[in-house]
Amino acid sequence: MSTIETQSAESAHKRPKRQQWSGQWGFIISAIGSAVGLGNIWRFPGVAYENGGGAFMIPYLVALLTAGIPILFLDYSIGHRWRGSAPLAFRRIKRWLESLGWFQVIICCFIFLYYAAILAWAASYFVFSFTLAWGDDAGAFLTQSYLQLPALTADDGSALPFNFAPAWGVFVPLLLIWIAAIAVMALNLSKGLEKANIFFMPMLCVTFGILVVGALFLPGAVDGLNALFTPDFSAIMEPNVWIAAYSQIFFSLSIAFGIMLTYSSYRRRRANLTSPGLVVGFANSSFELLAGLGVFSVLGFMANQAGTTVDKLDNLTGPMLSFVTFPTAISQMPFGPFFGAMFFLSLLLAGFTSMLSIFEVVSAGFTDKFGWSRVRAALTIGIPAAAISIGLFGSVSGLYNLDIVDNFTNNIGVVTSAVLTIVTVIWIARKGNELAYHLSSISTFKVGFTWKLLVGVISPLMLGYMLVITVKDLIEKPYGGYPEFYVATFGWGAVAVMVIGALGLTYLTKWKFNPEGFTPWPAFPPVSTETTKGGVR
Repeated sequence: MSTIETQSAESAHKRPKRQQWSGQWGFIISAIGSAVGLGNIWRFPGVAYENGGGAFMIPYLVALLTAGIPILFLDYSIGHRWRGSAPLAFRRIKRWLESLGWFQVIICCFIFLYYAAILAWAASYFVFSFTLAWGDDAGAFLTQSYLQLPALTADDGSALPFNFAPAWGVFVPLLLIWIAAIAVMALNLSKGLEKANIFFMPMLCVTFGILVVGALFLPGAVDGLNALFTPDFSAIMEPNVWIAAYSQIFFSLSIAFGIMLTYSSYRRRRANLTSPGLVVGFANSSFELLAGLGVFSVLGFMANQAGTTVDKLDNLTGPMLSFVTFPTAISQMPFGPFFGAMFFLSLLLAGFTSMLSIFEVVSAGFTDKFGWSRVRAALTIGIPAAAISIGLFGSVSGLYNLDIVDNFTNNIGVVTSAVLTIVTVIWIARKGNELAYHLSSISTFKVGFTWKLLVGVISPLMLGYMLVITVKDLIEKPYGGYPEFYVATFGWGAVAVMVIGALGLTYLTKWKFNPEGFTPWPAFPPVSTETTKGGVR
C-alpha cells in the first residue's frame, strides 16, 4: 500500500486492502470498455453527419485535446491520488466535497437502470435477426409489437397516466441482463470486471470489424461514406457545431461522473496514468470513426435500394437508428440475418462493458463507506436496482420513461457534475498544482501549465455554456413534446433525487472506517533533497 491509513475510533476492524487491476493492460482494456459504448455506434455518426460531415472532425479533435483528455486526466489523478471511490476520494480532498462524490454515484444509479433496458432490446433483436422478425415495418414492430407503447395523450389532448403493465418481450432479457451483471460484479476486481472486459472487448472488435468490412461492399456504400465525410467547412463557423463536438467527446469518454476516477483508484502506486489515458482517448475516437464507416455504409445501401439519397432518410441517430433504420436496411441486405446478428451483438457487447463500469461506481461508493464485500454490494445494490429497472423500463411506457431520464441525467446531471468537479477541485480547493505534480511524477507524459489551463478554464467555460443552454431550453418548453407531468416526474424529479440523495448519504450515514486516516503519495509540495552532515534529508 502507498498510503497510511488509521483505524476508526468507532471500529476495531481493519480497513480491507484495496483491490487492484492485475496490471496496466487490465486497466487500459477496462477503461476502453467503459468508454466504448452505445453512443459510439448510434450517436457519433449521426452527430458528425449533421454538423459538417468531414469538417466536423476539426472541432471534434479540438474538443478531444482541449476537454476530453484533460478531464480524463483529472479523473485519473483524483482517483489515484486519494485512492478511493468518488465519495471517498472527494472527502479526502475536502470533507464537504463528499456530497459531490455521492452525486456522481446516484447519477450512475439512474444510468444503469435504463442502460440495462437498452441492452435487453439489443439482446432481443439479436434473436430477432435470425428470422428478421420485424418484417416489412420495423418502426411498427418496435413500438407496437415489441415495446407495446401506449399513447401519451387521450383524444381530448389530456395526458394519460403512466402505464406500468409489463412489456413481456423486454421483461425476460432485461432480467437476464441484470443476473449477468450482478454475477460479474460479485466476483473480485481482477476475476470479474477485468476478465469480463478482456473477454468482451476483443469480441466486440472482431464482431464489429466483420460488420464494417461487409458493409463496405454493399451497393451504395460509397454514397453513404461520401455523405458522411464530404466536408462542409462553413459549418465549423457555427457555435452549435462546436457544442455538438464537445458534447460528443464529453459523453463518449465516460468522464466526470465517477467511472474513470473509480477505475484509477485500483491502479498500483507507481502507475503510469497519462500515457494509458492517451491510449484510451484515441482508442475511443478510433472506434467512433469505425462506427461511422459501418453505419453510413449501411445507410448508403439503404438509400440506394430506395432510389434516394442519405439526406432523405429519417432516424439517423439514437435508438431509432439502431432499432428501426438498421433493421429496415438489414431486411434488404444479402445475408441479412448474419449482418443483423453481428450488429446487435456488437451493441450488446459494447453496452454491457459500459454498464459494468457504471455499476462499479455505485458498488465502490457503498463498499468504501459501509465496508461491504463485493458480493454483498452486488446483491444489495443489484437486486433492488433490477426490480426498479424492470418496473420502470420493462413496462409498456418504458421508452418514454427512458428517453426523459436519459436526457436529464446526462445533459443536466453529468454536465453539472463536471462543472462542479472542476470548480471545486481546481478553483476552490486549489488542487490544480498538486494534481499536475501527481500526474507528472508517476507518468511518462508530463502535464503542467497547459493542462491546468485546459481543465481549469477552457473546459468549465464550454461545459458551463452547454449547461446554461440546456437548462434554458428545458425550462422554456417541455422536453420532447411530452406532457409536463411526465417531464416533471422523470426529468426534474430525477435531478431532485440526485441532489437529495447525495446530501442524505453524506450527512445521514456514517463511515465504517475512518476516511481521514490517509496520506497521499507522493508528498506535495515535493521535499527537496539536501545533502547534509547527517546524510540526505
